[in-house]
Amino acid sequence: MKKTNKKTHTKMHSGISGVISISSKGVGYVTPMENEKREKDIEVDFAHLNTALHGDTVEAAIHSKNKNEIKGEVIKIISRAKIGFVGVLEPADAKALAGKKEDEIYFLKPDDTKMYTDILIPKDMLEGAKSGEKVYVEIISWKDSLKAPEGKIIKVLGKPGDNDVEMRAIAIEKGFDSDLPNAVEQEAEKIKKLGIRTEDYKDRRDFRNTLTFTIDPEDAKDFDDAISFREIKNGDPLLPEGGYEIGVHIADVTHYVKIDSELDKEARERGTSVYLVDRTIPMLPEILSNDLCSLVPHKDRLTMSAVLYIDKNASVKKEWFGRTVIYSQKRFTYEEAEKTIKDTSLPLHKELSILNNLAKKLTKERFANGAISLDQEEVKFILDEKGVPTKVIKKERGDSNKLIEEFMLLANKKVAEVISFDKNDKKKDLKTGKADPGIFVYRIHENPSKEKMLDLAFFLRGLGHKVSLRDGIIPTHEINTLLKNIAGKNEAETVQRAIVRSMAKAVYSTKNIGHYGLAFKHYTHFTSPIRRYPDMIVHRLLADYLKGLKVSKEKLSIYEELSRKASEREKYAADAERASIKYKQVEYMSSRIAKTFKGIVSGVTEWGLYVEETETKCEGLVRVRDMNDDFYIFNEKKLELVGQKKKKKYRLGDTVKIKVKAVDLERKTIDYILV
Repeated sequence: MKKTNKKTHTKMHSGISGVISISSKGVGYVTPMENEKREKDIEVDFAHLNTALHGDTVEAAIHSKNKNEIKGEVIKIISRAKIGFVGVLEPADAKALAGKKEDEIYFLKPDDTKMYTDILIPKDMLEGAKSGEKVYVEIISWKDSLKAPEGKIIKVLGKPGDNDVEMRAIAIEKGFDSDLPNAVEQEAEKIKKLGIRTEDYKDRRDFRNTLTFTIDPEDAKDFDDAISFREIKNGDPLLPEGGYEIGVHIADVTHYVKIDSELDKEARERGTSVYLVDRTIPMLPEILSNDLCSLVPHKDRLTMSAVLYIDKNASVKKEWFGRTVIYSQKRFTYEEAEKTIKDTSLPLHKELSILNNLAKKLTKERFANGAISLDQEEVKFILDEKGVPTKVIKKERGDSNKLIEEFMLLANKKVAEVISFDKNDKKKDLKTGKADPGIFVYRIHENPSKEKMLDLAFFLRGLGHKVSLRDGIIPTHEINTLLKNIAGKNEAETVQRAIVRSMAKAVYSTKNIGHYGLAFKHYTHFTSPIRRYPDMIVHRLLADYLKGLKVSKEKLSIYEELSRKASEREKYAADAERASIKYKQVEYMSSRIAKTFKGIVSGVTEWGLYVEETETKCEGLVRVRDMNDDFYIFNEKKLELVGQKKKKKYRLGDTVKIKVKAVDLERKTIDYILV
């Protein structure tokens, strides 16, 4: 069992608050908060973590600093990122017993590689769990950093290696339990039982006689959005030059889910639905997310809509926002919609073809304004009845996907514009006509840091690509040109990944700074309230705005905290989704030991090459110690491994042949060797 080291004491400077990241080797790095005087990250060795865990907000004191590094220790835990961990329950060894009987104490070996200590579980905290089972534990006490923390078993998950157990373990550790509280389920049942009542149609614009349809993945059940389409002839007062009325209709979730109800509190806590390889863990109970709120075909559904009047050049001439009722006549899968766009003989070909042409013009305009194209190739697992992956296929992304994407982007943008009280843009209050600095929740994306852009430029130039820096940033048109030129080449995925890593993460905020990646001055999330809590917030703010109601300044801190929490939950959901994919990739390769594949070098380090198998995207490590044909040295400047005798070089984007040497399902790792 792991043990912590003894503390050492040195002269310290005043405290700096920040978030700590902990490496798999148990070394911490505190990144100072934005409001702190900006310093380099503070390195904290294992002995000075003082119970800090990965992601915690801490106060750190500096021991020493020079040009290259700052060293210090954690002096206070401000807030914990999490207290719950998944792992396998094991009996404690003799040293940990400290005079207690063997059956009185156990410990959890955490799955999380960032968790550097085991968690002791007293017998009275076992909750019926047995040694060898995978369990979820919460830390209940950790006062002495020289001792392991004590925990309590919250949930027994089952046998390690079982698909259902492993998927639930991945989700629950990130705060997404598949089981909803009884009070939430009961509240949803009552709402479903009431259904849509006569009074619910009141004060809603009726679109039930307008052509309306949905386009979603084949396995989707929660249909957030629908599109309505109506052609407008020349001379119509709505649009004299002619064009189209396009309605973006979004499930009116907040009609059913009221503020501070049990449903609302649970949705706020979860923040988002989670999409694992083999399941969806919904933010709302399925009787709402897959039924009453879902825009299923051939049923009346209550919606919140952005209705856009667009000319033939895809320019929005007029817009309307408000509550509506729709009746979807057709449920398209992406594949069906793709076929309909191309086949003139199929019903609704004309309508989808017009929408597709408009979407292409919207895309062209976005890129002309500086948007960045960062679509990455994705894979999908085909699983057997036990959840074991038998095949991996690449997800196709055609015109039908891009069509929906463009109109959702447009609706999000227009909602943010209409509700944004930006004095510089002279936005006005609908009723008073006066400029007003009201509160709203935006989806923002900061400009990249000049430091990261310089690193990216150095990296790209090292690969032989010419890029320039203007005011410290690579122009977006150069990035798009580069991505277009390398499309289909071995290095494409690696370059794209490097570009993504150089960018800031999009987050939610009450302070609008625009969206760099999309090149929008105003942007929000409005189109997915079934699966994202921020969209529910935006629906409520839009509804109030349309009534002439304003959010008081006293509530600004509430919305700032909601934005922060939603951004955090989004990150945890993404981590869970990636972990489930990684688990299935490792599981897929576990039955292919000693088999040979083609791979692309996706990373180069002093300890080896990271290689991504070309068809399945299963990334693994070729360790330097297994490269027996030469003695390889890492050239950090050129990001390459160079053989000292034969001068053979391995660089990012190189094509290599690999053999599966070993896999570790527990750590979710794959070891390859070169052949």
